[in-house]
Amino acid sequence: MGLFNRKNETAVAAAPAKVDPALAALTGEYTIDPAHSSIGFTVRHAMVTNVRGSFSDHEGTLRLDGSNPGASTASIDIKIASIDTGIADRDGHLRSGDFFDAEAFPVMSFRSTQAEQLGGDKYRITGDLTIKGVTRPLSIDLEFNGTATDPYGNERVGFEGSADIQRSDWGLTWNAALETGGVMVSDKVKLNFDISAIKAAA
Repeated sequence: MGLFNRKNETAVAAAPAKVDPALAALTGEYTIDPAHSSIGFTVRHAMVTNVRGSFSDHEGTLRLDGSNPGASTASIDIKIASIDTGIADRDGHLRSGDFFDAEAFPVMSFRSTQAEQLGGDKYRITGDLTIKGVTRPLSIDLEFNGTATDPYGNERVGFEGSADIQRSDWGLTWNAALETGGVMVSDKVKLNFDISAIKAAA
């Protein structure tokens, strides 16, 4: 008997789980609000400290499926020329051919290929990140920060998350050796996302 009795083998399949109405209500297309979103990075400099920067010019869309999170998608385009680390000379170097070569490759893009709910408010979105004409897979772990209706009647959703990459995988290989050992710029870069998106009118 037990797990292998005939009654269990022929039991009617369990009814599908009910969809949370609050999640189902999220379904729709959203536009990322660049004025209230941040796409940034952190990288180790000279082996002893971190440099932080961000890209102020970006746009994107989210297509959320509240009843089936795995069907959700994301698309983001980032203008390389908008990079800002707080030091003009450093920003100019990052835009140059040593790094991003913003003149030849003005846009960095991400296109999702898979989304999954990890549990609770945590999600993972996987897709293709393209930098300098090189496209490689990237997974971003995100936390859903909730929803709100702003004073202008816009329905908003918020997500924040991060991902670690090796910049050399995308052809960002410039470096300089330090006299004390090590290199000027770490290969490891942490990408940070803090996203506010507005739902399109029905």
